Amino acid sequence: MPSNAVLEAKKAKVEQLTELIKGSVSGVLVDYKGITVEEDTKLRKELREAGVKYFVEKNTLLLRAFKEAGIEGLDGYLSGTTALAVSDADQTAPARILGKFAEDAGDEKFHLKAGYIEGEVYDKDGVIALSKIPSKDVLLAQLVGSLKGPMQKLAATLQALSDKKTEGQEEVA
Repeated sequence: MPSNAVLEAKKAKVEQLTELIKGSVSGVLVDYKGITVEEDTKLRKELREAGVKYFVEKNTLLLRAFKEAGIEGLDGYLSGTTALAVSDADQTAPARILGKFAEDAGDEKFHLKAGYIEGEVYDKDGVIALSKIPSKDVLLAQLVGSLKGPMQKLAATLQALSDKKTEGQEEVA
């Protein structure tokens, strides 16, 4: 039977994990058992640069933290080697980065298990679909680009009308 100190440490860890999960907008669970230290270091660097927290934790502690955070449906995915990537700002960053890494590494080496966005749970296929969504910055750039063309045409048309009126006034004078 574990000592009171060990139990208290586990309770504190679950509280810490629960707060991290509650404060996040998205998270992805992965099985990382086949990657090398070099690959893991590269992955962690990319995640860190995107503002994503990535860590390995015991499945039992994650299970309790998810339940306390009100996220149900991840129980079946919490077995074997598990790492969790969470983001408190970008809803697709963990899925996008880990999805690309899993695709490059191969499914037998590193694979996505499941994920969540704002409490809604997604299976592996859902996380893969989320990983294909461009980042917010890319989507905004695409939106601006699609608006830019029509605005330029409108500006050119208005300028042509203005020039035509100016020419008409010069002929009258």
